[in-house]
Amino acid sequence: MRLECDGPVATVTLCRPDVLNAQTPDMWRALRNFSRELTGDVRVVVVRGEGRAFSAGLDRAVFGGGDFTELAALPDDEAAERIAGFQEAFTWLRRPDLVTIAAVQGHAIGAGFQLALACDLRLLADDAKLSMAEVTLGLVPDLGGTKRLVELIGYARALEVCVTGRRVAADEAAAMGLGNLVVPVAELERATRDLTAAVLAGNRDAVIEIKALLSAAADRSDADADRAEREAQVRRAKDLFGGTGG
Repeated sequence: MRLECDGPVATVTLCRPDVLNAQTPDMWRALRNFSRELTGDVRVVVVRGEGRAFSAGLDRAVFGGGDFTELAALPDDEAAERIAGFQEAFTWLRRPDLVTIAAVQGHAIGAGFQLALACDLRLLADDAKLSMAEVTLGLVPDLGGTKRLVELIGYARALEVCVTGRRVAADEAAAMGLGNLVVPVAELERATRDLTAAVLAGNRDAVIEIKALLSAAADRSDADADRAEREAQVRRAKDLFGGTGG
């Protein structure tokens, strides 16, 4: 894993192109720690994979020993706590003060798919193939992917994608709501820069307020959503125009 910061933009790169950026628990620990290394001026985090794939998911080598063998031997509560630590590598990408963008090309399978889902926005190269393949290993998605998938495409489609483990091509993924834009592979980097610039062009505090409103909207009643909008707008007005209220 590599973290590079350039002013308000941080780029997280998975750097195992020889194995299509297959993930390990050590990578999850590094990714979790990146959230603590960001400076206060970072507004956008881009997540990408080096080489021809975003991430082919969990590295099968971990089944031969180490973390997963230890996990199976732990008492249930300790095993669940271990997984909670893995989840932290993904959940920080939902931080309210950041807009996170996954730039996906090639395979995004299992943990790779869930990493893309953890981001706010997904740009897909036209060769992208997404798959929630945990079922093929006898496992379940456990890195925050189930709720996010249902939010994006609904229960029935999410169930079909998860229980079949099938690969969803870029155009279908975008039509389902899994991608914001599909571009040719050669244009993915430019499209990512353009989207990043568009996010940065907005007032930072307004962007944070908007993300908070939208991320909580599904769990609010109409009245609560209206109230949250009013309260956010009052905060923005006072900040912009100097009102003190009372």
